[in-house]
Amino acid sequence: MDAARARKLADRISQIVAEMLERRIKDPRLGFATITEARLTNDLREATVYYTVLGTDAERADTAMALASATGIIRSEVGRQLGLRHTPSLAFVADAVPETAQRIEELVTQARNADAELARRSEGAVPAGDPDPYRKPAEAGDEDDDDEDDLDGDG
Repeated sequence: MDAARARKLADRISQIVAEMLERRIKDPRLGFATITEARLTNDLREATVYYTVLGTDAERADTAMALASATGIIRSEVGRQLGLRHTPSLAFVADAVPETAQRIEELVTQARNADAELARRSEGAVPAGDPDPYRKPAEAGDEDDDDEDDLDGDG
């Protein structure tokens, strides 16, 4: 199957599932869930729907159970709206993007604090050696008349 068609169908599946969760699924365990993405295999047999939930770990677990119990109803609606010969099986997976983004933000904050501490410590510091430790090319009037530069021994 064409990968572009699978992507389009996956986008449509995510829309259908989001509408179902918003309008038709009335499970009290279902928290504030957001469908972030759906991925469909190239043979159109299996769809993985990624979701996020705002709330505590208990609310996330309740939402996972609610989605598991509503999978049949949601799959039926997906099949009805897509009109495919075979309705893909649905698997709901909690998306780790929010937790990953939060961890990245924490690491960036730690790096900023470490940079600020280093800048604070280095205020007023001077280099240990010469201010310019690199050798400079000899000036035209500073040539040495050493025999070391004479390679053929004429000198």
